[in-house]
Amino acid sequence: MTAEGGTGSTPRRAPGRGRRVVLWRHGQTAWNVEHRFQGTTDIPLTEAGVRQARRAARLLASLRPDAIVASDLGRAAATARELADLTGLDVTHEEGLRETYAGVWQGLTHDEIQERHGEEYAAWKRGEPVRRGGGELETEVADRAAPVVLRHAEKLPEGGTLVVVSHGGTIRTTIGRLLGLEPQHWESLGGLSNCCWSVLGQGARGWRLLEHNAGSLPEQVIGDDV
Repeated sequence: MTAEGGTGSTPRRAPGRGRRVVLWRHGQTAWNVEHRFQGTTDIPLTEAGVRQARRAARLLASLRPDAIVASDLGRAAATARELADLTGLDVTHEEGLRETYAGVWQGLTHDEIQERHGEEYAAWKRGEPVRRGGGELETEVADRAAPVVLRHAEKLPEGGTLVVVSHGGTIRTTIGRLLGLEPQHWESLGGLSNCCWSVLGQGARGWRLLEHNAGSLPEQVIGDDV
């Protein structure tokens, strides 16, 4: 494991500079607009979502990534494809990067969830371990997603950059796990707007959060799992 260091402007693969992981949320879908909990439901990008992905891809391409890995759900795969087209990189699709499976919550709006499953929703917001809609625990999402990110990060050259295209809830739990935060504190990480990203850098004592929800002017996030 290399330590992050150096001052001023450094080359992409400067000696002693740690690897970097960019966790990029997919573009807008119709269910995002309707504030519906998507989970593992395979909802495509809207036209606005495609435009978001193309704009963000131009910015991320300037980082000269070494590899791209994405959830195999269509909204993430389509987002990743925009960056692949600019960089010439192949995209590796991983089921482990899918959004949280949320059982009967999937397809419901936040208002409908609170109306029908109010106690369960409140317990989740308090940081209690909850199988939302009978689905996965957040720790189980981290159990499957974080190892995928680490496995691909380990393949990077020194100072290399990996772009991970995934989903809001999965990205939050993965960041929490890689930073070593206790699960009850993962909710303190603000959600990602569509097609925004967070950056983790490899330091001497592990991973550090370098940027969060970057990519645009701040927008309201109505729950990053929708």
